[in-house]
Amino acid sequence: MGVNTTVNDQLILEMAHIHKSFPGVKALDDVMLRVKKGSVHVIVGENGAGKSTLMKILSGLYAPDSGTIRLDGREVTIKNPMHARDLGISIIHQELNIIPYATVAQSIFLGREPYKKLKCLVDYKRMSEDARALLAQQQLEDINQDTLMKDLTVSKCQVIEITKAIAFDAKVIIMDEPTSAITEKEVEQLFAHIRALKARGVAIIYISHKLEEIAQIADEISVLRDGKYIGTYPAESVSNDELISLMVGRDISNRYPKEPVAWGDVVLEVKHLCSARAFEDISFSVRRGEILGVSGLMGAGRTEVMRAIFGLDAFDSGEIFIEDKRVVMKNPHVALEHGLAMVTEDRRRYGVTTIHSIRENIALPNLDMFKSGPFMNGKKERRAVREYFDKLSIKAPSMETRSGQLSGGNQQKVVLAKWLLRRPKILIMDEPTRGIDVGAKYDIYHIINDLVKQGIAIIFISSELPELLGMSDNILVMHEGRMTGYVSREEATSEKLMMYATGQENMFA
Repeated sequence: MGVNTTVNDQLILEMAHIHKSFPGVKALDDVMLRVKKGSVHVIVGENGAGKSTLMKILSGLYAPDSGTIRLDGREVTIKNPMHARDLGISIIHQELNIIPYATVAQSIFLGREPYKKLKCLVDYKRMSEDARALLAQQQLEDINQDTLMKDLTVSKCQVIEITKAIAFDAKVIIMDEPTSAITEKEVEQLFAHIRALKARGVAIIYISHKLEEIAQIADEISVLRDGKYIGTYPAESVSNDELISLMVGRDISNRYPKEPVAWGDVVLEVKHLCSARAFEDISFSVRRGEILGVSGLMGAGRTEVMRAIFGLDAFDSGEIFIEDKRVVMKNPHVALEHGLAMVTEDRRRYGVTTIHSIRENIALPNLDMFKSGPFMNGKKERRAVREYFDKLSIKAPSMETRSGQLSGGNQQKVVLAKWLLRRPKILIMDEPTRGIDVGAKYDIYHIINDLVKQGIAIIFISSELPELLGMSDNILVMHEGRMTGYVSREEATSEKLMMYATGQENMFA
């Protein structure tokens, strides 16, 4: 685990006996948090454990029902997010809230713009100069202060958010799943920024489900489970297996519970698929009961290939066969008619409508199944939805619970349920475990095992190599739109997959 170096024992933040309830749900029950200056304090727990609620209280979005917050030894009542920022608390959300057409300088000084003498006109020249000086101070000369935010990568947007926090003299910076959408190289750069912040005495509260990266960055780790505080541990004193057990309250001895399944006939075959904008000459096949992993760095073209196969995007040439029959994928409706379904990587944008109930989300793409003449058969719909609500163990008070109130793992189960209701022959799963906790991942792996036992072919895209190695039968690797490797479960290693993913396939020629 991460080594606890140069950590000041002086507390910067103490949250004691925090309680918070919502209608029908006790989100936090006597939760504690003690964070030291110049340290990285990681908070872990399953989705729904209370991590986000606790951080929303700290950042002023929610008020606690009871409990105290002390900052620099002084008790404070955080009234709203602006007040939290004035107190020196900044939060960098997992889904960055950027203003696309604002410049870097405008984003950094948003809310405290410098004014000219008349006090009614923003001094844009001074803002630009101050932003340039601040970027230079942070050794970010490669970012121009006049660049629009929409033209920056996700990692650079994160760095701007960190720079903004520094500009506001933040004492505590909360980072919520900061590495969920950035490359390994960008993760290294982020960690370098975090270490620089530690050296300045800034405390980092870091929320992540990725245990491997926690080991690199953490000084202390606090565990929450079901809204309760389980404990705080020095990072070097607790193993990954121990953390998992503390988080889920049960032993998960095998994190990747792959079960052997006898494959059937080829159900999907892709021949020489090409798209001038995204990929070239992609060929592969998948059999019934097979899990085909798809690996590659961000931007390799993995998602683009699968979107084309599912009919979401057009492609220039190539052929797709389902059960030996050539299919022209004009749109997703054609794909669904032929037994092909896809769980997209962005569940909030494409997977669920958060304002609708679980029942409505699962039923929506399957309404044709519930017709009774010109009317809808509500009883039949509820019975069908209930089957998958129970089968996938979706944690919610009822099927009428709004999907927006669910944890990430349970939202992912809702997305799975709506496609499983169609009983597909082939299921494409694009980053199905991104942003969800260890326990929810374990549930999804078991669901995948159940599906392949039924003869469903799974195409499993993931950026996590241990997950691919643990759950796949074969692994296809892509680099810059090309297929650079195809390895069996027995031959696959992290090193081999990374070589293929970085375009060094000739090493294995």
